[in-house]
Amino acid sequence: MTAADISARRGLYGFNDIVETPPASWRDLARDTARDPMIWFLLGTSLLFGILGELVEAAILLGALVPLVGMDAYLHRRTQASTQGLSSRLAARATAMRDGVAVEIPARELVPGDLALLGPGELFPADGLVVAGAEIQVDESALTGEAYPVRKQPIDWQAATGGRAGEAHWAFAGTRLLTGHAQLRVTHIGGETLYGEIVRSALSGAHAKTPLQTAVGGLVAILLVAALIMCVVLAAIRLLQGHGLVDAFLSAVTLAVAALPEEFPVVFTFFLGVGVYRLARRQALVRRAVAVENIGRVTCICSDKTGTLTEGRLVLAHQEAAPGCAADGLVKLAALAARADSGDPLDIALVEAASPPEAERLATFPFTEDRRRETVIVRLPDGRCHAVMKGAPETVLGMCSLAGAEGESWRGKVAGFASSGHKVIACADLILDEGRWQGGEPDRGYSFQGLLAFEDQVRAGVKEAIQACRAAGIRVIMVTGDHPATAEAIAREIGLGGAAPVVLTGQEMQDGAGPAETARWDHADVLARVVPSQKLELVRALQARGEIVAVTGDGVNDVPALQAADIGIAMGERGTRSAREVAAIVLMDDNFRTIVRAIAEGRQLFRNLQLSFAYLLMVHIPLILSAAIIPLAGYPLLYLPIHIVWLELIIHPTALLVFQELPTSAELMPVERGGRPRFFGRGSWLAIGTVGAMITIVVVLGYHFALGAGGDVEHARAMALVALVVAGAIVTATLSALSGWTARIVVLASLASLLLFVQTPALAPLVHLRPLHLLDWGLAIAGGLAAGLVSLLVGFLIRHPGGGLATPTQFR
Repeated sequence: MTAADISARRGLYGFNDIVETPPASWRDLARDTARDPMIWFLLGTSLLFGILGELVEAAILLGALVPLVGMDAYLHRRTQASTQGLSSRLAARATAMRDGVAVEIPARELVPGDLALLGPGELFPADGLVVAGAEIQVDESALTGEAYPVRKQPIDWQAATGGRAGEAHWAFAGTRLLTGHAQLRVTHIGGETLYGEIVRSALSGAHAKTPLQTAVGGLVAILLVAALIMCVVLAAIRLLQGHGLVDAFLSAVTLAVAALPEEFPVVFTFFLGVGVYRLARRQALVRRAVAVENIGRVTCICSDKTGTLTEGRLVLAHQEAAPGCAADGLVKLAALAARADSGDPLDIALVEAASPPEAERLATFPFTEDRRRETVIVRLPDGRCHAVMKGAPETVLGMCSLAGAEGESWRGKVAGFASSGHKVIACADLILDEGRWQGGEPDRGYSFQGLLAFEDQVRAGVKEAIQACRAAGIRVIMVTGDHPATAEAIAREIGLGGAAPVVLTGQEMQDGAGPAETARWDHADVLARVVPSQKLELVRALQARGEIVAVTGDGVNDVPALQAADIGIAMGERGTRSAREVAAIVLMDDNFRTIVRAIAEGRQLFRNLQLSFAYLLMVHIPLILSAAIIPLAGYPLLYLPIHIVWLELIIHPTALLVFQELPTSAELMPVERGGRPRFFGRGSWLAIGTVGAMITIVVVLGYHFALGAGGDVEHARAMALVALVVAGAIVTATLSALSGWTARIVVLASLASLLLFVQTPALAPLVHLRPLHLLDWGLAIAGGLAAGLVSLLVGFLIRHPGGGLATPTQFR
């Protein structure tokens, strides 16, 4: 191409910027952070507390901003790191023909129509057609996840423009030329490349708010509006009752401090942080904190087979040598055709199983998906020249001189190995007359030497994890590119689908549209011969059926599926950086069992969060109602600001520390399907409301009883506070079952504070209280105990949402 052609096309198509790095300034970070409504809520409420003089509350709220802002900064940096990871797999420079001369230029300067020249080991700089070259093999694992090299065939450029070129003629940006030399006619650059489309999906995909975020936000909004309305109404009524402006303002301020629901977002943020830490201890690195909630709601897991359900390492398990060939000789013969530096798990297994004899390699005809074999020409130390071939049994058998019955016998053995989950290859050799050999690959007349069967062993604990999922109602689908018979054998071994797992191929999934096919798809346990590009279709189809989907992935091509899934899970050991950066969770050990442990941990954490919120509601309902009812009835104020501070110093550590330290249960509870996700069930809401109402009645009646005819306000306040704190301590004890030292310390500390501030004559007047008599203590404790014991029902409903009828699954 001439300089004029290049200038014209650049003006039309732009630069070859496949990955455009977004700006990383602090201004962009601040703008992204400002979009979080929780930030503004915490800032506003902290400012309000500051104006009201409650500096402790203001400081707590400002402190809660730190993890929120830190999380936003982390996510912003994650986007940058993801972009850098995507860019790292692209060519920085390219060799192109310009004005008839091969010149090296920055890859971003390529334009459609350019002719790029590539040698072994170089990255393709754009998408295009291979128009010239020989022995071209390409590593497309970054796009497809396939470990095997892909063979490419040149095509005449003029012929290609007149019709559709097959896949064997296309090369893509982000892939690497392994062998041979190639000339690429560029057709797509920048965001129009396949890699660019994946990048756009990765960087522009938005994650909707989770049901938990929505529920917390809605609850906070309702409580906030209700609190503001009550404050205005209370101030107006106190004025109408003739108590004066100062009393009205103090009443409204006290109620505002008691009613503002600042604990809920703080507790939510804190529990997410705890979840991230706990999952990390389970070898699951959380990249988005909200995944802590989603992982507990998963109803379907789409798992890769190799490396997740299995160890991802081939081991030679069986040798079936042909007559006249020794078993150890068969392995050494196959090792001659293996390359230790190919990265192919099969070659690695062969080299580990036997050291090949010394030989001079004269030529190599590598394995490709269409050839299904690898052949080497070697000269042995004795001077003999051999052609050694290994590959798919059906291919190798077809190139050997075998009688019909003998060939069928070997094919039967191949089927037997495959049905038991083995990967099978066949080996053959041919003695060549080096003087007559012309340098090509012999394609007939080989002597069959035998079969080698390899196994990829199932990971320890996977079978138990599958059983736990099955018992809990979590659907597991194995997704693999392997042969259906091999995949079915592995499924039977791990108990997936029982004794007769339902196996479908990717083609059947794509073609099945009728009622029978759809019904079979709904019960499929294994999807075999699935290409990675079908994962996104699989995820969307499952979500359309109401499933909460977790999907595993390790290649750049898996990015859209990881992005679309409710929980995208990348492999930490063998996954690409791009897959890890875009996933919500990264498995540090690539083990399926870790996924199930993370689900159990997520569910336990969600139950703990429910217990904490239930405690907050059961304590705040009587606190707010009693703070409003007493003044509205014309009595003196029940709570003064110092009392609110005292109560909040009890409530805050209880909600934050007691329930998140509950020991993780070994039970994987049955999954709940269908309906809109709810934070609390109807039964739990009814029980929470009942407990709150009972405590309110106890506090109000206790205040009225202790006030007496003499109007002893300090005595009445002491009576009401003792009833409220005792009830709160009993609620804490029943919900936590006092299962940890923190729960015991907090309950004892809250009760000790009553003795300190109520019964100590020197301190009680300082907080506007008066010591109680023994009868007062008895009535307050009895009332608080009666109300608090009802919270046992709340704890039971949270821990057993199905009413205790379902049998939990034990899983460790």
